[in-house]
Order: sequence, then C-alpha cells, then structure tokens
Amino acid sequence: MRAASDFFVAAFVRRLFQAGGFAAVSKRGAAEAGAIFILVDRLDGTLDLYGPAPQAYFVETPDGRLFERVLSQADREAVDARLASEARMDPDYWLVEAEARDGQVDLPLADDGDEAPKKPDPWPFR
Repeated sequence: MRAASDFFVAAFVRRLFQAGGFAAVSKRGAAEAGAIFILVDRLDGTLDLYGPAPQAYFVETPDGRLFERVLSQADREAVDARLASEARMDPDYWLVEAEARDGQVDLPLADDGDEAPKKPDPWPFR
C-alpha cells in the first residue's frame, strides 16, 4: 500500500532534516494522490529534477513510490518550463526543493535498464 502524498512529503522532508540537509515544500498538491516532484539545488547554479517514474517501467506494480530523474544539472528556466508543462497536465502536483552539493538525495529510483524496478532502500514512508 502506498502512503498518501502529504505523508510521503512530510516524511521525506523530515528525513532530510534529520540527515543535516535542508528541504522545503514550495508547492502543495493533492493530499491523497498528487504527483511528487523533488527539485535538488546543487548550489552551483544547476538543478536536478526528479518526478514519478512512469508506470510503463514496471512489470508488477511496486509497493510505494518510485522516482526517475527528469532533468539533470539544468538551469532554472528549464526546470520552470518543465514544471509549467506539468501544471497544464496535472495542477495538483507537489514540489519539494532540497539542497545537495553532490546532487544526491535518498529517493527510491526506478531502474530503467531492467524489466523489474530496482528495489528502493526500505523505509516505512512510501
């Protein structure tokens, strides 16, 4: 069973703070099932954007949420354009902004090279 979007976001932000990082919710979406996007500021003028992995990635429906990198080391204009496109399709999305100099955040990622998704690190807030 998948956790509601608001619960997942709250747990994700709390985990980043506990690890000594910083994150803020800059757009609140639908509490139950809004798509979640994670924007990672590398603090060098570039940004990474993660979004929900397409369901076509999965042979079986995974437990929890899986993400994919949508943009890598992009500028703010590219990120804003991608999010504007998302807002036209689904205005109820969430946006969490985090800081990570190395671009690494602990997200369960889909592995687009295999038929089955990569197993995310087990944590109870999915």
